[in-house]
Amino acid sequence: MSSDTLITLKEGPTLAALFRQRVERAPDAIAYTQYEENDATWHEHSWLETAREVARWQRALSKSGLQAGERVVIMCHNAWEWVICDQATLGLGLGLVLVPVFMNDRAENIVWISNDCSASLLVIEGQEQWDTLRESIDQLESIRDIVSLKKIEDSHPKLKSLEEWLPQEPYTLDLIANEAAPEELATIVYTSGTTGRPKGVMLSHHNIIWNIHAALHFFDIGPDNVFLSFLPLSHTFERTVGYYLAMVCGCTTAYNRSIPQLAEDLSLIRPTLLVSVPRIFERIYGRIMDKLAEESAVKQKLFKAAIDIGWKKFEYDQGREKWSSSLLLQPLLDTLVGSKVRQRLGGRPRFTVCGGAALSPDVARMFIGLGIPVTQGYGLTETSPIIAANPLESNIPASVGLPLPGVEVKISDEGELLTRSPSIMLGYPASLTDPLVPAFLGAGTWPR
Repeated sequence: MSSDTLITLKEGPTLAALFRQRVERAPDAIAYTQYEENDATWHEHSWLETAREVARWQRALSKSGLQAGERVVIMCHNAWEWVICDQATLGLGLGLVLVPVFMNDRAENIVWISNDCSASLLVIEGQEQWDTLRESIDQLESIRDIVSLKKIEDSHPKLKSLEEWLPQEPYTLDLIANEAAPEELATIVYTSGTTGRPKGVMLSHHNIIWNIHAALHFFDIGPDNVFLSFLPLSHTFERTVGYYLAMVCGCTTAYNRSIPQLAEDLSLIRPTLLVSVPRIFERIYGRIMDKLAEESAVKQKLFKAAIDIGWKKFEYDQGREKWSSSLLLQPLLDTLVGSKVRQRLGGRPRFTVCGGAALSPDVARMFIGLGIPVTQGYGLTETSPIIAANPLESNIPASVGLPLPGVEVKISDEGELLTRSPSIMLGYPASLTDPLVPAFLGAGTWPR
């Protein structure tokens, strides 16, 4: 990757500074692409256009009377507006704190999260989210305003449409650059964990950006790449890799319309990089297998041969197998089978990153055998999130890979996985006085 393309940790020490750097370096480059229902058209947004809209949101947030450190909850699909809301909060008044929630979560959880973090503002997508929350509005103890991206026909005093909330000045506004320090709180991400109520994971700017640069030691990603974003931005995996990492590298991010439309969007957007979870690969695998079962025995054998020999080539390229004459058939089989399957993913996938759960060996073998590199990793919301990953040149699909450079891991006497790095969270909001918490902050001692 060109050194003038990548924004270094020093050049972009906070998430807001990272955004400003990208706008300055490539103002006219396409940053985001998304489908607009009002005119049934895909729209492209440059970095400069995005910055101007962020500035409008910052003025609106200022007029709402929000003070440094106050929480803003966002309950929306992945969209350009999600990024705008995030960047507007990050750069304003020593840093407001964005708290993302799942866009179709239950009202009970939204109320719990909003009250637990003492949120002041709630941003929702539209009627569906309003209908979910309408009967619980009075339980949102600290929320002063609710802003809806789409107009809602309701006269509740807290509800405002985005159109009336935003200032109407022309796009000549400058970004406000007044964010928190790198080590200070950037976001709170609520994760269900294993027991009890969701817990708020407090992540700093440095936690997230350090994790990105550690991951880039394993993956060479340049500005000519296109992400198709379909995992929820409320999850740290998609947010770190499909949003902030893309910004560090200058990539374009396109937003999937919906999971049922994913296959069509893959063909339209033709992404080079995908961030996914096993169920997406398993769904594609299942459809391919179902269709294959209806084909002739000859086609079934041809498909199996393409996977088997493609896998042998993968193992040979990885240095784990010797060359064999059967590899001479791989280019032909790839033309007949592999290239057609890759077309279902847009035709030009460089590689895909899979996390969140273990991917079935059979599924991984099919995709890799057909020329679609799948690399798995492991992490937690609490680790910003990547702990380990498989580099493309040393990819063992049955494993979660190697710890990122600078990430330490070990197994405790009780059999627990322990990790230490600069990407370990600041803590949980309700547990900051708990003497056990600082041991997990990566400051110098292993958890006891």
